[in-house]
Amino acid sequence: MRLDERMNDKWFRLDEPLVSAFVERWRPETHTFHMPFEECTITLQDVAYQLGLPVNRHYVSGFLTDFHVYIQGAQPAWQWFQELLGVLPPANQIQKFVVNCTWFQETFGECPEGADEETLFADKSGNRIHIRWLPFVARLEDMGGYSWGSAALAWLYRCICRVANRHVVKLAGPLQLLQSWIFWRFPGFRPAGYDAFSWLLASRWSGYNPSVSEKGPRVQMTRLRIDMLQARDVSMLTSYV
Repeated sequence: MRLDERMNDKWFRLDEPLVSAFVERWRPETHTFHMPFEECTITLQDVAYQLGLPVNRHYVSGFLTDFHVYIQGAQPAWQWFQELLGVLPPANQIQKFVVNCTWFQETFGECPEGADEETLFADKSGNRIHIRWLPFVARLEDMGGYSWGSAALAWLYRCICRVANRHVVKLAGPLQLLQSWIFWRFPGFRPAGYDAFSWLLASRWSGYNPSVSEKGPRVQMTRLRIDMLQARDVSMLTSYV
């Protein structure tokens, strides 16, 4: 799924040590971050303001595992895929029901006007998309009628909860949403020089490119900074100003 066109050329890179340290504070039982002063979480309002995605339209729902059994008309999944897109990806571009993003880009060329390069529902590799999402984009004129913001938030919750399992070491999901939320709600973690902003709020961090060196020490430092947070260090306003 693609982000609103207003995010074109305004994306930013993920600060992995920062996000990792916050994810360690996540509690699957409550879907909240357990901070030193209280618990807090990302809400639908955050998604709407950060990414501009609709949150009050038709829900995005379906079967996450045996989805292929419930395809309309009980068609085999790849037969349905070919009828929908007119072509099948080669075997080396498929892993079960997941297709490499590069195949979509090479096969269909440029994105349609108004589409964006960023992906909301990729798997944890960040390079593949499950074909279960295709029914929602089969009719482009209907895409705006779905509550993509709710789906993105639910997907983020699910991905963070999976990382709570110690056997899962790589995080998936719309992590730029999480990172932008951290920057807005915890001003002490904001990068310097990004004071101007407009709609969408996540575009404020356009061009942000954190250091990729010394990830281990940076995670440890971020953990210490979180441990010392107090209520006055957090922007807990009910609305963005």
